[in-house]
Amino acid sequence: MTIALLHNYYQHRGGEDTVFEAEARLLEERGHRVIRYAVHNDSVSTYSQLHLARATVWNPESYKALTTLFHAEKPDVVHCHNTLPIISPSAYAAANDAGIPVVQTLHNYRLLCPNALFFRDGHVCEDCLGKTFALPALRHKCYRGSMPASAVVAGMTAWHRLTGTWENRVSRYIALTEFARAKFIEGGLPEKKIVVKPNFVEADIGFASTQETKNYALYVGRLSEEKGLMTALEAWRLLGLSTAEQEFHIIGDGPLEEEARAFVLKNNLDSVKFLGRKTSLEALHAMKYARMLIFPSLLYETFGKSMIEAFSGGTPVIASRLGALQEVVADGRTGFHFAVGNAENLASRIEGMNKLSSVEYELMRRAARTEYEIHYTAEANMQILERIYTECVQ
Repeated sequence: MTIALLHNYYQHRGGEDTVFEAEARLLEERGHRVIRYAVHNDSVSTYSQLHLARATVWNPESYKALTTLFHAEKPDVVHCHNTLPIISPSAYAAANDAGIPVVQTLHNYRLLCPNALFFRDGHVCEDCLGKTFALPALRHKCYRGSMPASAVVAGMTAWHRLTGTWENRVSRYIALTEFARAKFIEGGLPEKKIVVKPNFVEADIGFASTQETKNYALYVGRLSEEKGLMTALEAWRLLGLSTAEQEFHIIGDGPLEEEARAFVLKNNLDSVKFLGRKTSLEALHAMKYARMLIFPSLLYETFGKSMIEAFSGGTPVIASRLGALQEVVADGRTGFHFAVGNAENLASRIEGMNKLSSVEYELMRRAARTEYEIHYTAEANMQILERIYTECVQ
């Protein structure tokens, strides 16, 4: 097939950017012809605020450029990742007018929630779920802390809901989990058009047995409020583990780093090590040899890729009992759940993981690896994606 992949890169590089690139590489490796249409952050600065607001709802320049591209390249399928703010939903119309089916991956909850996270003031928020116009988002300045910017995004989703864009112009939506699929259906997207295809691990670095692991717990991700790092640090304080007993390694950076470091210093947590940002391969190796991965998110993650990256090495995960996280992690088999935001409960789960016998722990590692092999390899993922494309063009 010839596949046009569309993506608007984020200001701070993240998981959606890497998925876009990885899927393009793998599709090419499997013999498909891939056309990448990517808009980078620096192009946003050329827009005035008014022009940017208009473009977010419907970008005529994007429509014109994509119409030209589609007529020249004649793709079989147009697959959109992130269209905000420059590509815009005008991409769907350009594809429709050229007679090309559209696939849209739902990496986040933007179509239902202007900040895309269902998260506000330290907790899950569904105030805008199901509303044609997300008025609460304006009141709380949910998009970039700005009422005008929030109004633009809320207006974009409302306009396209009212004009039937979400219902009529997209052939298939890809949700990353069953939980996310159910949430999008609840929010009004057409049930019959939403299929589930999880994210995947592109590089398989292999399984590590119990004997190969090191005695550290690990956090990998953005250091920000919604990711729950402070819950993990409070749990570690409660455990009172010394460096000799077990270390807690933190990979990543973000706006919460200063506060997290201050907490560690104040509480003399010498066993906590901030490792900073690492390459994807470095992070994979760190996960492979960890005793456990801690995933303490406070929000509805659409997926949580680091969990399956941990599984690929056989590392069990302790995750919040929330949304898709409890779907990915099987409690007692591939890891443990804990009550969201509850440091005491998390501490008890970490302690429980450490108290597993060598036989019990090895079984959990092998179950995690098996889960990866069945559901989250690149091969399994591409087979699902190719099937989605085939169904769209038939």
